[in-house]
Amino acid sequence: METPQLYLHVSIPEQKLSLIEHGGIVKSFPVSTAKNGPGEQMGSGCTPRGWHVIRAKIGANAPDNAVFIGRRHTGESYSADLAARFPERDWILTRILWLGGLEPGFNRYHEVDTAWRYIYIHGSPDHGVTGQPQSQGCIRMKTPDLLELFDLVKVGMRVKIVA
Repeated sequence: METPQLYLHVSIPEQKLSLIEHGGIVKSFPVSTAKNGPGEQMGSGCTPRGWHVIRAKIGANAPDNAVFIGRRHTGESYSADLAARFPERDWILTRILWLGGLEPGFNRYHEVDTAWRYIYIHGSPDHGVTGQPQSQGCIRMKTPDLLELFDLVKVGMRVKIVA
């Protein structure tokens, strides 16, 4: 697949997401990817590799730290009190960039489909982004970083995830 002029590059080993333009890094952010490592299989809890596309931008008008479940704002805002009441939640906060795979048989269609695995780049409490893999497959970012990135990307932008 040809490398686009502007795209996101996610490095699983470095736990870093970079905005790349004309081959150079414009901006980089720390992330946390899957604690189960890289992989494409449905139900694996792994972060899928390869070329993806941002298929949807969700939450553009939501407040900072808005809580999302099923890609819908619950009306809640993340706080220590809310976290204490729901310690089992995998917090999806602020904004969502929903990814879709572009490589048939590898990260698209059937049991390896990134979109139907609901793999996102999404906001997380700061303790969820430590530079260590700890998500359930998604790419977690700190709220201020995600707010900045959200305004820089468009639906249809390519994302390359490497291990």
